Amino acid sequence: MKITVGKGSCGIAAGAAEILNLFEQGLKDNADCSVTVTGCIGMCYLEPIVNLINNGENITFVKVNEKIVDEILKYINGEENHAGKFIIQQEDIDILHSQNRIALRNCGIIDPENISEYIACGGYKAAEKCITELTPEEVIAEIKTSGLSGRGGAGFSTAFKWNAARQSAGDKKYVICNADEGDPGAFMDRAVIEGDPHAVIEGMIIAAYAIGSDATRQSFVEGIVYVRAEYPLAIIRLEKALEQAREKNLLGNNIFNSGFCFDIKIKAGAGAFVCGEETALIASLEGERGMPRLKPPFPAQKGYWKKPSNINNVETYANVPWIIRNGGVNFNALGTENSKGTKVFALTGKIAKGGLVEVPMGKTINDVVYGVGGGIKDGKKFKAVQMGGPSGGCIPAELADTTIDYKTLAATGAIMGSGGMVVMAESTCMVDMARFFLDFTCKESCGKCIHCRIGNRRMLEILERICGGNGRDGDIELLSDLAMQIKDGSLCQLGMTAPNPVLTTLRYFRNEYEDHINHKKCTAHQCKPLLTYTINGEKCTGCTLCAKKCPSNAITGEVKKAHSIDMEKCVKCGKCAEVCRFGAVVVD
Repeated sequence: MKITVGKGSCGIAAGAAEILNLFEQGLKDNADCSVTVTGCIGMCYLEPIVNLINNGENITFVKVNEKIVDEILKYINGEENHAGKFIIQQEDIDILHSQNRIALRNCGIIDPENISEYIACGGYKAAEKCITELTPEEVIAEIKTSGLSGRGGAGFSTAFKWNAARQSAGDKKYVICNADEGDPGAFMDRAVIEGDPHAVIEGMIIAAYAIGSDATRQSFVEGIVYVRAEYPLAIIRLEKALEQAREKNLLGNNIFNSGFCFDIKIKAGAGAFVCGEETALIASLEGERGMPRLKPPFPAQKGYWKKPSNINNVETYANVPWIIRNGGVNFNALGTENSKGTKVFALTGKIAKGGLVEVPMGKTINDVVYGVGGGIKDGKKFKAVQMGGPSGGCIPAELADTTIDYKTLAATGAIMGSGGMVVMAESTCMVDMARFFLDFTCKESCGKCIHCRIGNRRMLEILERICGGNGRDGDIELLSDLAMQIKDGSLCQLGMTAPNPVLTTLRYFRNEYEDHINHKKCTAHQCKPLLTYTINGEKCTGCTLCAKKCPSNAITGEVKKAHSIDMEKCVKCGKCAEVCRFGAVVVD
């Protein structure tokens, strides 16, 4: 019998560390039951998640707390219990089983800190096959057959990048994993490293063999994982995985007794969003300020220390072992004509069942939001989804039948990005949402080019003025003009795509901009300077609670008589509407 506790970052935030300790203490004298950890299985909304595995039967308990631990321990000890009340619902099981999990195949299932569990699932067999049976050209051909494209956002052909690095002459080459996941609301890469670090390592081993091995099978390739320092658990588990791989001679010298040599080190980045761009990442690795440079030359030609370098993100590498073991044809069979395989998405925002999902390319936004995510929280109306992070765009609910692939999403003005999906409800102000993302982009701009450094700042100032109730005629046209100039003049893709949230909200929600500017109203009731508060005398009972809670003494009235609000004193904190039990406070 075995107990597993989901101890990814989401599980820890929900109390998994305490749950793990309770089980360890409760079962310390039970030699027949072991306790171990797993990563995030994707159902973050149900954390902490505990699995009881006994004779092949798996019972999953969700939202586990101290009381539920006691009931599970009673069940294990054969005592009378109520553990059955806390078992996962069939609806959630069906959602999990409806996904095609390739990159996430082991997450939430194996112990990420135990290499034996990864090997038991067929781990490192793909790397062994490549190194001992296939030529580098055959490996690249298999990746080409799969149609795998980069999952970091650009969707560039993985096989093309690998082949370009292989064809580039150099006495030293580098395989780099971009784990600098900086999009607000995105946590796919973090969860994969926390839950299945060996899949990433194995993918990098295969890439190293493909781009660097010569006739003597001496690769002269080094690996680097560039991961943001804000992911401490991911770094800890990756370090452990690297140590274990070295102990089993899966990294280092003479891997699989083939003469092939390859090792990986970790570089913790300081968290600059721009370092997600590959040339800025390289600059950071070299000890310079993370700033993009013009291409060509591309990293495959002159990358880290001017040597040929292949850069893919975490999810891309995690797919590679599965492709080698199961065949590129089977990966290619999933998805659409232009976008093959599956994609991992982080569902956040106003979604009912937030977390990680992995679905084939070609599913619609509705399929993900409603079929997997359970729809909108609190029964509210679906308004839009932001895809591609700060560099992406807002897709309205009326386009929710849009298929998820690179080409189709680009036609809406959004991008696939690394896989963040921020779901918005009817209460979301789209003007304020554009302001939020542009504020992030401005703060994260490296400042190298004028269009990004100054142009985005001017756009942000206009948006702040509009949200503050000081919008002017011509602001919409000025925003559009600035956005196009920034897209045309910025040095890197991050600068070029920074105006996307503004352009898409202008395209699909222009009426909200007009309401803010022309009528000084925020119909979503989110922009405080544009709100007015009044009290409906017919509903007000004169309980005085709103007056007692008002921080600016703007509410007056006698007990059991209708109150009133002095808008000159009102600071628009919303406390009155929050505490009123009779719905008497009207926000407009």
